[in-house]
Amino acid sequence: MTPSDTDAAANDLLAFIDASPTPYHAVRESIRRLTAQGYRALDEREPWDLKSGDKVYVTRGDTSIAAFHLGTVPVDRAGFRLVGAHTDSPNLRLKPNAHVQRSGFHQLGVEVYGGVLFSTWMDRDLSLAGRVVTAKDGRLTHHLVDFRRPLLRIPNLAIHLNRSVNTDGLKLNAQEHLVPVLALERSGAVDLKAMLVAELARGGTQVDPADILGFDLCLYDLQPPTRSGAFGEFLHSARLDNLASSHAGLSALLAMSGPREATCGVILYDHEECGSVSAQGAASPFLKDLLERITLSHSDGRRDALHRAIHHSFLVSADMAHALHPNYASMHEPKHAPVLGGGPVIKSNVNQSYATDGETAAWFALCCREVGVTPQNFVTRTDLGCGSTIGPISAGELGIRTVDVGNPMMSMHSIREMAAAADVAAMISVLHNVYVR
Repeated sequence: MTPSDTDAAANDLLAFIDASPTPYHAVRESIRRLTAQGYRALDEREPWDLKSGDKVYVTRGDTSIAAFHLGTVPVDRAGFRLVGAHTDSPNLRLKPNAHVQRSGFHQLGVEVYGGVLFSTWMDRDLSLAGRVVTAKDGRLTHHLVDFRRPLLRIPNLAIHLNRSVNTDGLKLNAQEHLVPVLALERSGAVDLKAMLVAELARGGTQVDPADILGFDLCLYDLQPPTRSGAFGEFLHSARLDNLASSHAGLSALLAMSGPREATCGVILYDHEECGSVSAQGAASPFLKDLLERITLSHSDGRRDALHRAIHHSFLVSADMAHALHPNYASMHEPKHAPVLGGGPVIKSNVNQSYATDGETAAWFALCCREVGVTPQNFVTRTDLGCGSTIGPISAGELGIRTVDVGNPMMSMHSIREMAAAADVAAMISVLHNVYVR
């Protein structure tokens, strides 16, 4: 792997994240990349006619997407090689009746989505993006919107009014203290629907305010992704968790030069950060539905074909991992403290917060070895709780062999996270080998 390969992969990741301020935009960017490589869309409402070598994708709920490159051997004999990740990240999202007026300000009421690190959202240039749903002639239409300009801010309280903040810590109440400022009341009236109409019009879509019946809008940090460090080795960006893994799985699939024996696929779910329980989350039948339909078209047709396909299959659950923090080294389990730039991390937990076991860890380690990559290992300290991923959910739903992995990062769930440029290409290389070995 040359330095130019490493740089190209890292810079492409940053471009992917910049194009994906919300899960809706992440799916749109994924579709753009897939269609450029010859993938075609399938509609879950229609019959499917599939054959060996087909390259297809399916979306659900505008925020989850799965893509498959069908193998040369029926799936009941060759199985599936799958990479799973998620498109969502912790953030702040608008309430349905968002407009708030208090103390001379127009503000927008927000809900906390996922495990947000509150303090990092203070004093940032924030914008809005997401999905707007309109009704015309009895039909609903979805539109993506992205203001892409400074629109909102959550101001900190001055230290003069909070003298103990540096010794006792910043204590924030989500209901009271995370309400962003939009405008001064004295500047004029504010109408969110009118703002959405104007923003859609700038993109060439004409709607009336009365046509807007719903929206799903996220706040995000306008500061673009960047690289830093004496050697440009660090990446700083919002949503590294988990768009970095989504990008790795998608890039690995798109790097395939032709079909292999096994059917290869990537599935990017929404709603992992809030438990995966939704119509398009990992706890939904989305993946199982897709595997069943592919098996019907690409097997011997026996009733047990999917069951046999699953037992030929393997899933890599890719979600970012906690890197050793030099200022908090004691928070890591000794001998299980991954470092930035040290390569992919195999994540283990005996209580099945991660789906890894000895066999699946060995399988992934072999995939690493074959491309000249040495994996790292992560186990949470025994006296700390362990987060979880889509891995155990998918393993439990399907009975599929699963390993949990991820690239190391710091500042997880901050508005601005940190990773290493060198790890991007390494993970893509390993996941590509998962598909083609």
